[in-house]
Amino acid sequence: MTYRKIRAIISGGGTGGHIFPALSIAGKLKELNPETEILFVGADGRMEMEKVPAAGYKIVGLPVAGLQRKLTLSNFALPFKVIKSVSMAKKVIREFRPDIAIGVGGYASAPLLWAASRMGIPTLIQEQNGFAGLTNKILGKKARSICVAYEGMERFFPADRIVLSGNPIRKEIVAADEKMKAEAMEFYGLNPEMKHIFIVGGSLGSATLNNAMKKWIEDGCPAGEGIEVIWQCGKYYKPSIDAFMTEAKASGKDVSRIQHSDFIGRMDLAYAAADVVISRSGASSVSELCAAHKASIFVPSPNVTEDHQTHNAMALVRKDAGMIVKDSEAVEKLMKTACELIENPEKIALMEKNIAALAKTDAAQTIADEVYRIISE
Repeated sequence: MTYRKIRAIISGGGTGGHIFPALSIAGKLKELNPETEILFVGADGRMEMEKVPAAGYKIVGLPVAGLQRKLTLSNFALPFKVIKSVSMAKKVIREFRPDIAIGVGGYASAPLLWAASRMGIPTLIQEQNGFAGLTNKILGKKARSICVAYEGMERFFPADRIVLSGNPIRKEIVAADEKMKAEAMEFYGLNPEMKHIFIVGGSLGSATLNNAMKKWIEDGCPAGEGIEVIWQCGKYYKPSIDAFMTEAKASGKDVSRIQHSDFIGRMDLAYAAADVVISRSGASSVSELCAAHKASIFVPSPNVTEDHQTHNAMALVRKDAGMIVKDSEAVEKLMKTACELIENPEKIALMEKNIAALAKTDAAQTIADEVYRIISE
């Protein structure tokens, strides 16, 4: 296939789970032809407005926002924001003249893809979850292609337009060899003779996972002898966790084997260091853990549309490629489950083998090829 110069708009964002796949797709398109022009469209005030420019791409913000579950004044303003966002999206499309519009989910993808389809611009949707949200189900009726990460998505989209691509992930996320594990131990200052748990609450952090860790520390880290922990608590929660750790240390708790931070810059090395990973089950997190071949315990967030994180996790649990702990039970059960798993190397080896079989590390290439197929038509 000839990868000629194209012009592509990529829309969506809101969380790292949308932004990192979008950047992965953009990176692959630029790799295939460095002259390709890419414009991102995001939602004002969301994290893509910071992360995308930091990655070297131009982004336009729309005033669109999500519907709040509680009755609030912001919900009454939503229709006006949507109308304004669609109008702005049309203006962006007229000025940029894209060959294709790609939606990765998030607030901004809806007005942009709707406007693109109305203006005759072909669209592609990248659905990351095992349970499609309402917006993508509607947009999928007009999309030329829907690239999905899970089997059985025919119940949401036209079967003849589905491509099983997997989720694009950061290219540095790979299964670690011994050299990479040694680098991870040195980078994080860990003892290679100990076992390691990596607990990660996603780009925004997780109160549930943080509370589970706090409870474990308050109880004296039962069954935690010989275990070191890397704990990503999230930017929002970092001040309160700092205060908690200071108080725990002052009260005589041994927290010397626990290191916490708001953000993990080297996720590849954090995965490499871990014997067991505790994570939410957002689509990107699940895909990265498959690529890293990690034994994982998932705690699906209950605060997501259609409970899609439970669907994501169960796709692995059914294949003995992961474990699940309910959010409502995590504070009491999570760390006990993790400590029991880390002492079961046979179980870990089986989970690593099974999750590795689910990895799709060429997702960005598959999606890029689909982009070029659509444009060539």
